[in-house]
Amino acid sequence: MPTRCHMPDVMTNRDGETRRIGVEIEVSGLSFDKLVALAARLLEGEASSRSRYVSAIDTRLGEFTIELDSDPIKRMDLQDESVPESLRELGGHAMDVIDYAAERLVPLEIVSPPLPFDTLETIERLTDELREAGAVGSREAILYAFGLQLNPELPDLEADTLRHYLQTFAALYDWLKSRHQLDFSRKVTTYIEPWSGRYVDRLVAADYAPDMAGLMHDYLNENPTRNRALDLLPLFAHLDKDLLDRYVKDPRIKSRPTLHYRLPDCDIDNPHWHFSSVWNDWVVLEQVVANTEHRKELLDLFRASRTLSFRNLTSTWKTRCHRWLENRGYV
Repeated sequence: MPTRCHMPDVMTNRDGETRRIGVEIEVSGLSFDKLVALAARLLEGEASSRSRYVSAIDTRLGEFTIELDSDPIKRMDLQDESVPESLRELGGHAMDVIDYAAERLVPLEIVSPPLPFDTLETIERLTDELREAGAVGSREAILYAFGLQLNPELPDLEADTLRHYLQTFAALYDWLKSRHQLDFSRKVTTYIEPWSGRYVDRLVAADYAPDMAGLMHDYLNENPTRNRALDLLPLFAHLDKDLLDRYVKDPRIKSRPTLHYRLPDCDIDNPHWHFSSVWNDWVVLEQVVANTEHRKELLDLFRASRTLSFRNLTSTWKTRCHRWLENRGYV
């Protein structure tokens, strides 16, 4: 069977192992129990319940988790004295009502284990089959703000490598954003934000080459929050938790040697949408990072796009960036 998920040139980490990626997908349209049963069948795994709203699926690729993406509801205990007595008295009936409402208002989240890049066709097939089964995403209703998150492992943890990824992401951000429907519910919330213009200018300056501590300080001075399209806090928790704690403390931050790319929506019920389209756009970034000549050329053009000129007033960086990617054979 032909594969739809492209692979970057740099497939291994500094230890020579295949790079891995975690994937998080938010959907609705299916009940929690139906989603667990369907995912277990599609992944050829065995499901087990961890709590009312959290189940694990043991597969050959590792343990997938399916959960209701709401900590207050997941923690709900009808025996807790903080729960109104009327709800405690209703018992199971109350939970049935809560289940019904929660599954329509709160996304169900599928969280993969760290997957080798070359196994991502599993996610492609899973999302396509879930669409056929009735899963829906952000376009279904204005109140849905469901996302898709990629957590790709870096080739290494050197400061220059991370800088190259951040600079290239900054240059490609407008293009990446334009490639996917930016759902209206995302536009009217502050769930995902780009980096500030001041930080981007510092990041892409021609002479910018800090060590890792300097890079972390610069980022955290401007971005002490998880609310970024490319969130570095999990990586920084892995690299230097003490330094991170000086800027932000949040129990939701999970330490891992990966980037955290938060896409604006999950358009799973769109028949023209595929996980591979999202992933393949990320691979474009990977390929630009790996090509030193092209990366420097793109950054020169991006820096020029941020100055006042007739060209910048009469055409957008998004359009020029797309044309550059086409001319260099990336798209």
